[in-house]
Amino acid sequence: MINRQILEYTEAYTTGEDPLLWQLNRETHLKTYYPNMLSGKVEGKFLEMLVYMLRPKRILEIGTFTGYSALAMAKALSDDGLLYTIDSNEEIEPFARRFFKQAPYGKKIRFILGDALRIIPDLDITFDLIFIDADKNHYPDYYKLSLPKLRKGGFILADNVLWGGKVVEENKSPDKETQGIMVFNEMVKNDSSTEQVMLSVRDGIMLIRKL
Repeated sequence: MINRQILEYTEAYTTGEDPLLWQLNRETHLKTYYPNMLSGKVEGKFLEMLVYMLRPKRILEIGTFTGYSALAMAKALSDDGLLYTIDSNEEIEPFARRFFKQAPYGKKIRFILGDALRIIPDLDITFDLIFIDADKNHYPDYYKLSLPKLRKGGFILADNVLWGGKVVEENKSPDKETQGIMVFNEMVKNDSSTEQVMLSVRDGIMLIRKL
């Protein structure tokens, strides 16, 4: 796990959230059972900066939760850009949609409710950037399904690839989430069609470029 003092230090030296993201962050912690699933200030700003740098026109997000990361990326999208975000949690959908409607850049977001494993194959869209942050045990499946939808030279971001340090623990019987992350990390490492760098931002982000 990240040292609390280091985390607080990185947050202190990261530009603050805009009022809408701050409110989303606050309500997520007050009204949801697993607020730690939120991307948060540092990772949100990292995603925003990355979109500013890469200038993608089409983004796919697998795993919406309360919509923080989608809004962070949509904020940096050009006016003709679109972000498609998929989540299967019906209970969280109204929460996310409420914040999408409040944001002046929320019109760039297309929320798709359902199973990403079934939805992705039917998307007739070529994406410039894909962000994977859903069920960890399905990371290998998300990767295999989304890579063909990514343009050559495009990027995939996968969150939580350090999984609280569990990926380096000596455990002969890891839980299904840890196993999914470990299989995914090995899969990417051995994929000759991509190159990657693992970043220690928050809980670990894998940045992958399609060759």
